[in-house]
Formats: sequence, C-alpha cells, structure tokens
Amino acid sequence: MKRTRAQESRGAIERLYITMRHLFNRGNYKPMGISGEGLVSALMTLSPEIYGSVTDPERLELDGLLYVMERLPQGIEECRYVRLVSREGFETSHLKPLVPSKRKRNCYRLDEQIMYVEMTRGRSDIYDILTHLTFLYIESRKILRNSTDSKGRISSNWTMLEEFAKKELAGEEFDKETASAYLSHIIGRTFEETMVAVDKFSRSSNSNSLVSIVYHLGKLALDEANHGLDREISFSATLRERVGHHVYGELWANRIKETLMGLDLLKRPIHIISANLHSVVNTIYGHQALGLKSFEEIESVAMDISVKGKNNKGKAIWDYALKHGFINLPDESGTNIGAQLIDTAWLEKSTLIPGIELPKEKEKRPVFVVMDYAFGEQAYECFDELLKPYTVENKKIPLNVVSTSIMGKAGILHGGKGDLMVPHSHVFEGTADNYPFKNELKKADFEGYGLGVYDGSMITVLGTSLQNRDILTYFMESSWNAVGLEMEGAHYQKAIQSASKIRGSIRSSVKVLYAYYASDNPLETGSTLASGALGMEGVRPTYLITYKILEALFK
Repeated sequence: MKRTRAQESRGAIERLYITMRHLFNRGNYKPMGISGEGLVSALMTLSPEIYGSVTDPERLELDGLLYVMERLPQGIEECRYVRLVSREGFETSHLKPLVPSKRKRNCYRLDEQIMYVEMTRGRSDIYDILTHLTFLYIESRKILRNSTDSKGRISSNWTMLEEFAKKELAGEEFDKETASAYLSHIIGRTFEETMVAVDKFSRSSNSNSLVSIVYHLGKLALDEANHGLDREISFSATLRERVGHHVYGELWANRIKETLMGLDLLKRPIHIISANLHSVVNTIYGHQALGLKSFEEIESVAMDISVKGKNNKGKAIWDYALKHGFINLPDESGTNIGAQLIDTAWLEKSTLIPGIELPKEKEKRPVFVVMDYAFGEQAYECFDELLKPYTVENKKIPLNVVSTSIMGKAGILHGGKGDLMVPHSHVFEGTADNYPFKNELKKADFEGYGLGVYDGSMITVLGTSLQNRDILTYFMESSWNAVGLEMEGAHYQKAIQSASKIRGSIRSSVKVLYAYYASDNPLETGSTLASGALGMEGVRPTYLITYKILEALFK
C-alpha cells in the first residue's frame, strides 16, 4: 500500500524522536557524520513548514534561518563544537551568559570554537535545539555547494564574501549592496531577496549579520570537507543523568510552596494560572489601583503599557500591587519560569475585577499562583511537582488547589493570528495518549469581541519545528477536529489528572480552564512563526483570556 504524505511525515517525526534519544544517550555525535545523517534525512523527509525551502538544493531558507538564530546563542554559527550541559556551576564563573531573545537559555562561549548551552527545561528543550542545529547544518551544506565548483575549487563569490566578512569583523566600512550581490550567489537568492534579508538580520537583537552567519557556516563546512575538521555536538554526563528526574521542577515548586507556607496560605483556596507575568497582575491591580470598570478600560491601559506610552500606568500598578498582596518570585531554580503570588485578602475593593465579588471573610479569599509559560514536557515536570503536598519535617501538607488555568500561545488551523481556541481535549501527537476534560471556559465566553473563536481538540506536538502541511491538514480535516497545535497541553493535563484522579494530591473536582490565542497559522504562507511575533495584535486576546479566566473562576 502506498503511504500518504501525512503518514510519511509522521514516520519522519518518529525517526527524529528516536534518533535524538539514541544520540543523547550515546553522549555525542558528528552532525555531518553517519549518526547525524539520520537526523538530516528525517528532517528533509518531514520538510517542516517553518523551515520553508530547506529541501531546495541551492536556495537558503532565510526566514527560517532568522527564526532559528533568534533562538540560539549569538555566535553559535562560528563554533565547531556545541556542548549541551545541565546547570553545572557556570553561573558562578567569569563567563558572561548569552541568553537568546526568543528562548530562555543560559549559554556560554568558552573560546572561538566551543559553545556551552544549558538545558534545564527537559527533553523538549533538547529536541528543539537539536532540530534547529540540524537545520543549520543542512543550510551550511548548501553554502558549501554554492561556494565551490564541480571540482571543489573555491569560487570568486566566496573569496569576496570572505573579504567583506573580515572587514565587518574589523569594524571597517564596506558597500552593503556590493556585498549583497556576492552573497546572493552564495545563498541562491535574488539580489532583491538578499537585500531584504540583510535588513531583517540587521534589525535582530540576537543575531549576527547575514554576511557573518553565511560566512561562518560556510567556513566550518569547508574546513570539514577539505581539512577533516569535523563539527561535533555532545551532551554532558550530568545532563544525561538529570533529564527526566524533575531536578529543576522540584526546586522551582518547593520555593513557591515554601513561600505559601511562610505566609500561612497553604490552606486558603489556591488558583494556579499558567500564563505570562503581566496580564494577571495588570488586570487585577488595574481594577484595584485605578478603579478600571470594564474589560475595555483594562485593555486600553494594557495597550498603553505595552507600547511604553508616555505616562503609562505600569509603574503605578506595580507599586500598588507590591503593597497589596503581590509577591514576585523571579526564577532561581534554572527552570527559567518566573512566578507570582497574589493574596486577595490584601485587596481594598470588595471586587476582584468589575462585577466579581470577593468573599467578605479575609480567610476565605483566594490566593493566585501565576507562573510564566513552560516549554513542552517541562509543563508536566513543574505542574507535577507543584501539585504534590508540601513536605516539612516529614509531614505532608496538601495544597488547597481549587482550579488550574492554562492560557497559552498556539498555532491555529482555521483562523489567523490573534484568534482564540477553546479546547475540550488534548491529543498527544505520535502516541495513543489523549486527554478529554471538562473546560470551564466556553466558546460563547469570547464571542462578540471582534476575534475569531474556535473550539475542538488541540494537538500537543513534540516541537514547533516538526510540523508540515500534510500532518496538520490531516488533524484538521479528520474526525480529530483539531483547531490548533501547541507543546504543553497534554503535559499539563497529565499532571492535573494524575494529581486529582489517581494520587489524590488535590481535590478530584478541581476546575480546569484552557484557552489559547493564535501566535501563527502554520498552514498559511507568510503566517508561520518564522514570519515574526504578534506584536500589539496580541494584547486583546491575552487580556481577554485573562479576564475571562478570572470571571469563570468566580461565577
């Protein structure tokens, strides 16, 4: 029987997943060697939407390249060796950490040839970076082919590009249009496309210039092909030992529970919200401090804060919050997940938000635990640890968790950026695992606000870079009735169900609330994650979900 393109793609994802686990357990591999070839082959078969023209033998994928460079440490394209490590004490050294703008990782450049990258967010983080690195090595092969003739001789285009790269490194002036003309031959793009890409890379806060990136990727490929200087990716023994054992999640959760214990809040009604670290505090304290009387007023203030408007109320809200029950807990564990506590007993108004009355008795007023976005499997690690009883002096004290709410960013399959998804189940891609649940949020809650709203199942994927049109179309058009894809839902729900239905750590009747806003549409050309961030389009969906979560909890 002939397999469909969707079936071939699912097989490629499975091969990627298995190969990555094998290489991780082995400890090291050469990305352009036999071991790395398995990853390259599977990624080429999959041909993810986010990597665009990765399968083209000559044309570099420029939007995908920028997407990747903003998620990897600056200068990694210059390094022959990449070593993935756990948190192993580098934070106490003289080395200055490099933190990618779109991925919270501490990275350390030891010298010209080696980059250390901390992996503290679980397996999903490892799969994510290995996929990005594999893409870079595929693109470096194209640069090598485009820089040499059929006999392996260096072309004049490469020689000139090298001159421009050296001038840039020395801080000397050079004609960018002339450089782009030579560069266009090396990357297989038109001069116009090259100039647009050069401008995009120059505006990135995390990436080196396109000239520099292409030169160094090509140089490493040339050194490997002509001088046997192989590139290598390795994993430290400590990282291999710690992955899967909730080392960082336990440290993170214990700090939160220790703080709750110290404030005598463990017995109070606790509502856990996984979201960002601005919308909940701005929504609750915008109403408290400024007397905002509707969602529209809260949204207007939030918009002003987001654009850093003159005389915006961000600092006034923050200062008021710190004096009225708000506690900020920046991450110290290595999870890169900040947290916040809001004790509503300190609130001066009788309402939490407009129209939602708080209990008159202070001891019955709720406590909110707000956590920043997790990443993939890390969601299970952190939630699983947070929902466990707090152990002190061999005594287990359960948390009085009343609700768990998840606001997430997701790829949408039906609408566009900024639209909303309200799921009733999570389907874990590539497995038989699926998690139906009763969602306290409904599609009707979000209608009438000028945003598209869709309900159905959500697909929890292994990585944002491991999707293509065929797989997503299958999930959307089949009886799975998928409305979107994300990386954490099934992991959160697995932790919630095990704690409430099996372990009995929290009440079995715990309320569950999920809603997502669309950061991209991977089925729409020009609307994938590689097309850029939501920007101000994200303010309304973010604050609307926050507002509706707070409403639904106390109806």
